[in-house]
Amino acid sequence: MKNKEFTFEKPLTVKQQAWRSKHPDWISDHFYMGEFIYSAVAVEQGLNNTPPPEAQKAIRNLVRKLLEPLREYADCPMGMHISSGYRSEELNRLVRGVANSQHMTGEAADIYTFGSCRLLEALQKSRLNFDQAIYYRRRGFIHLSLKLTGNNRRQVIIK
Repeated sequence: MKNKEFTFEKPLTVKQQAWRSKHPDWISDHFYMGEFIYSAVAVEQGLNNTPPPEAQKAIRNLVRKLLEPLREYADCPMGMHISSGYRSEELNRLVRGVANSQHMTGEAADIYTFGSCRLLEALQKSRLNFDQAIYYRRRGFIHLSLKLTGNNRRQVIIK
């Protein structure tokens, strides 16, 4: 499967091709829209967590301008994984997200990695633009956001 918006780094294996054919909503080489939409809480509660067009645009912006370049820069051999992406207003309330969460606009994702990948250090060295990077040490993930419009704060918080 090839999309004119991006190209694959190397030929896909048969297994990869089969998996991707079931997930046609790829944004980049390593991220697809479905992983930003999926939420176990939304499934359990029967919520439709499909982002509106503006939020989908923000997700694509986040992937193309921050997540994919950061993944390449940080050289995470086991990848970066989305634990929380887009949240509808109802889903955000159920997971006790902050009232003005950038997850509701598609501008944020919570990321975890395996192995020795140090995303926060890589982000600070990369000079990539971002709005917030919140590192949750005990929970082992980093919240990354990038505004679709307006000035990004480049705010780093460690909790």
